[in-house]
Amino acid sequence: MKEERPVIGITMGDAAGIGPEIIMKALNDPAFYRMCRPLVLGDAKMLERAGRILGLPVEVKAVHRLEEAEFRHGVVDCLDLDLLPDDLPFGEVSAEAGDAAFRYLEKAVELARKGNLSAICTAPLNKEALHKGGHHYPGHTEILAHLTGTKEYAMMLASPQLKVIHVTTHVGLIDAIRRINPDRVYTVIRLAHETLRQAGFPKPRIGVCGINPHAGENGLFGDGEEEEKIVPAVTKAKAEGILVSGPHPADTLFYRAVRGDFDIVVAMYHDQGHVPVKVLGLEAGVNITVGLPILRTSVDHGTAFDIAGKGIADEGSLKEAIRQAVLLSSKENVSRSD
Repeated sequence: MKEERPVIGITMGDAAGIGPEIIMKALNDPAFYRMCRPLVLGDAKMLERAGRILGLPVEVKAVHRLEEAEFRHGVVDCLDLDLLPDDLPFGEVSAEAGDAAFRYLEKAVELARKGNLSAICTAPLNKEALHKGGHHYPGHTEILAHLTGTKEYAMMLASPQLKVIHVTTHVGLIDAIRRINPDRVYTVIRLAHETLRQAGFPKPRIGVCGINPHAGENGLFGDGEEEEKIVPAVTKAKAEGILVSGPHPADTLFYRAVRGDFDIVVAMYHDQGHVPVKVLGLEAGVNITVGLPILRTSVDHGTAFDIAGKGIADEGSLKEAIRQAVLLSSKENVSRSD
């Protein structure tokens, strides 16, 4: 009988941060072994160290092929790349850890593209360490786009109360405004529509943020950015039957979305979209990269160097990211078989 549980590849992220701890805490929950087959891509010795800190009665099994994994509660299977020294310090920026975080992700993408993984779920990496390790990307999203040759992609944050997709992400605010244009805004609206339809929303309701206060208020604020950069995209999407409106003032649009008026909000830049989701609770937020040929979810927080190694990191966001990876991989498999 064919195994129905999807294989979810969990990349360890930067081992100097809380990644190993939250992975071990999450996979101590037997519920995940009922819904999926989790495989960590990382360094087994870092997971073992985290397990000792946490005092968990969980074995870490280093494997080198998927066929060696047991996928049962009480054993954390780790595809062991063995890249890091035993004494890697917690909470410090390290070129070794930054390079390793990239290599874990690179291996996960390779396996996912071969069909060995149903989805990838990523623990956080540290951007400074990533750069020190020789990988000059703003973050996970851009690495994944490069590794998969994807041109049209976007970052989506999802929580039980609010979903947000971004036109721009890891660039300064001035650069973000320069990069916003009708083609990009339209692409993100379309990605939001397609992603939510795949997730089971038959007619997603999409609200689009303005750039300026009060969405420019008919030219009173800004230099007409809404009319130039956003309105043509909304008009084009509407003409294709997408249920979209805007640009709306951001200070009220998120409230309206939480109230239930919209299924997703299109944010123009990083903080415009991230702040509302994170105010609702870091433990429930999940980062999903849309537009890739593979499925990827992630925690919605950083490496938390200040608490790494103390055994107090909250694994809630990782648990939700794994759940979303399982849910979305099931939806994707259904849509591909239709």
